[in-house]
Amino acid sequence: MNPDNLTEAVTQAISQAQQIATTRKQQNITVAHLFKFLVQPGELAREIYSQLGLNLDDVNSELDSEIDQIATVEGSNVNYGQSLSSNLYELLQNAEQIKNEFGDSFIAVDTLTIAVMQLHGDKFADYLANKGITEQKVRNVVEKIRGGQKVTTKNQEDSYQSLEKYGTDLVQAARDNKLGPIIGRDEEILDVIRILSRKTKNNPVLIGAPGVGKTAVVEGLAMRIASNDVPENLKNKTIFQLDMGSLIAGAKYRGEFEERLQAVLKEVKKAEGQIIMFIDEIHNIVGAGKAEGSMDAGNILKPMLARGELHLIGATTIDEYRKYMEKDKALERRFQRVMVHEPSVEDTVTILRGLSESLEIHHGVRIHDNALVAAAKLSDRYITDRYLPDKAIDLVDEASAEIRVEMNSSPTELDQSKRQMMRLEVEEAALKQETDEASKKRLKEVKEDLANIKEKVNKLNARWSQEKDAIKKISDKKKQLDQAKNDLKQAENTYDLNKAAVLQHGTIPQLESDLKKLEDNDQHSDWLVSESVTANEIAAVVSRETGIPVTKLVEGERKKLLHLADNLHKRVIGQDAAVTAVSDAVIRSRAGLQDPSRPLGSFLFLGPTGVGKTELAKALAEDLFDSENHMVRIDMSEYMEKESVSRLVGAAPGYVGYEEGGQLTEAVRRNPYTIVLFDEIEKAHPDVFNILLQVLDDGRLTDSQGRTIDFKNTILIMTSNLGSDILLEGTDKNGVISEDAQKQVDRLLKASFKPEFLNRIDDVITFTPLTKADIEKIVQKLINQLSQRTKAQDIKLSISDEAKRWIADNGYEPQYGARPLQRYVTNVVETPLARMIVADEIKPHSVVHINLDGDKLTFVPEQLSSDTQI
Repeated sequence: MNPDNLTEAVTQAISQAQQIATTRKQQNITVAHLFKFLVQPGELAREIYSQLGLNLDDVNSELDSEIDQIATVEGSNVNYGQSLSSNLYELLQNAEQIKNEFGDSFIAVDTLTIAVMQLHGDKFADYLANKGITEQKVRNVVEKIRGGQKVTTKNQEDSYQSLEKYGTDLVQAARDNKLGPIIGRDEEILDVIRILSRKTKNNPVLIGAPGVGKTAVVEGLAMRIASNDVPENLKNKTIFQLDMGSLIAGAKYRGEFEERLQAVLKEVKKAEGQIIMFIDEIHNIVGAGKAEGSMDAGNILKPMLARGELHLIGATTIDEYRKYMEKDKALERRFQRVMVHEPSVEDTVTILRGLSESLEIHHGVRIHDNALVAAAKLSDRYITDRYLPDKAIDLVDEASAEIRVEMNSSPTELDQSKRQMMRLEVEEAALKQETDEASKKRLKEVKEDLANIKEKVNKLNARWSQEKDAIKKISDKKKQLDQAKNDLKQAENTYDLNKAAVLQHGTIPQLESDLKKLEDNDQHSDWLVSESVTANEIAAVVSRETGIPVTKLVEGERKKLLHLADNLHKRVIGQDAAVTAVSDAVIRSRAGLQDPSRPLGSFLFLGPTGVGKTELAKALAEDLFDSENHMVRIDMSEYMEKESVSRLVGAAPGYVGYEEGGQLTEAVRRNPYTIVLFDEIEKAHPDVFNILLQVLDDGRLTDSQGRTIDFKNTILIMTSNLGSDILLEGTDKNGVISEDAQKQVDRLLKASFKPEFLNRIDDVITFTPLTKADIEKIVQKLINQLSQRTKAQDIKLSISDEAKRWIADNGYEPQYGARPLQRYVTNVVETPLARMIVADEIKPHSVVHINLDGDKLTFVPEQLSSDTQI
């Protein structure tokens, strides 16, 4: 026997048989070894025996039994699996004759399944004969699978039943109710039907953004064909979805991919127009399988498309169609475009209502209608980088999965009670070891508490069990109802009118009535577990995915928001107008009253250096996000040149850094709910303002890669030192700016910034120079901060009013603001304190009184008693 006469599959099977024999320490390879591999999943022999009606588990057991009966050989120089048994040799001889009879060039796996029936005295052949399998029956199945093909290549088995191997019959899947419900998209389905009915260019290609429902259009068509709701020319046709990945996978040698594709096309051609092929992500055919000296899939398809021998539906995105398909004009002109647009929010709600039942059955939960409406609206408003209905379906699916996990987990109240019981049991065990009266008294209390908590846990367990049973009954009833509806569709399609009548007028109404009773009994607000998905659950998922707080305001957050201005005042001293304007913008946004097409707020802070402009932005970030670093800070002094503008949105194509994105756009894309601080805006190049115009007006910005970044959930703060000298001179000792100074600042502002820029800002807020009273408050704040640091060493600070005034008078310089004050406090307070602590002059658990003595500060430590708290 010449090994060159074997196909790759047979060669691999013999190699695997050799491995099985070696593992079992058996010298000869037998028919049982060979067929043990050939009946494994994915092998052709398994498919043949499956079509013959054999139980594959029984076949495997028979082969295992035969292999177990073969003698094993022990020894150091034994060559296991190196020789063929007489039966296997006879099998290959028979296969050689059958090959010649069929006119094949190679012995294939199907040839071996015929040859085994000709063996005499072989256990596996006898087993098959006893199961009623004859040589003629095997030949009939092989002929059906081959479809008239001859074995002319070493990979011929790959071309058998290629459509079933590399594709999915969508019409059959629709008949078997394996496709989800398709809601809407009637217009697009009719467009596809119309194009398929044309004489020429009858190949539609669906083009649309990811997630808008392109594949759903084809599945909708398959469902219509399954229910005969199509014109005569499309009735009884089949849609096969071709899997390009499976077609390419494992094609190791040149020409192997082309052979597989040609085999698929041959089956399609043989069907004489009854098969419509569907290729999702059709742009992949351009260049697919291409190697040096070979053609890609697109070029292989062109001749059949040109002759009208192939009906093909494609689906791809707009970008990929432009990038791949439009470049190949000869391929593009064979297709007719069908644009699939993103549905509106209202249409998405309708789609979700159609899908909710299947999601309820899958997750075993109840989805309220307000959850579906919230999913459509919130996803449209806050998830801007994806498309409806996909993003809305994902929200409902995620929220349902969350409820399902909670239902299967121990309820919070029960979990806490169990933990408390465990703690008491540990305490009881410890107290039993003690003999003193106090321990005995405590042990008695613990036993009483333990008895109570055990009773509570038992009651909660019983309640939880009852609730789970009730939820399971509802879930099971929904599944029965869904199955009954599917059976009704099947009966209508097969014109089984008696069965349809029983289902429609008997079974389904009864199941619906039973389900309603169960759901009415299920209305308990005090249940341990909730099986309902509401708008709150959807909002929680949106908040988790985007970081944007869209959940209902809980009581704690209400108080926090209402006291936002007070909290900001504690940190930013003397700037009431600025604090009020910013806090009002945040409150409007959380109440849902802000303009949804613009940022939450945009402010220009004017004022001298060191009066709190940047500090207010940091304070707001800390109050909202618990960290002052939770903001995007852009120092505009870095954007003074025209070329530096591209750093905000990303470098242009072809330049270094194009793939990295912009400093501004990337930061906001990753974290859409944030504060964006443009520090010292007047120093920026004029072109920067042109970029900011669309952010301020429309709340969006397009980066260098064409992505639209959403700024609608950001607070934009711009700071500037314009007119600082005018404000310093025109402000009285009470911090009131004169009317003349304000007019001068306004004129300077209009001269420095374009009208269209100023017109888009919500508010221009002037920060007044700090008064003496403000400076004293800042001194107290700095001392409090220092006191917090010394508290770690068990030392408290106290400062007199005279000392505060002295620090304020000596440390504050109006033209520099409050910043030098920090340095002054460091020099006159922190440094002397540090020296005294190092010299051990200040002991732990003491208060240091800071007083003024003449023209210098004094530090007097006072040791506190041990029971006095610092």
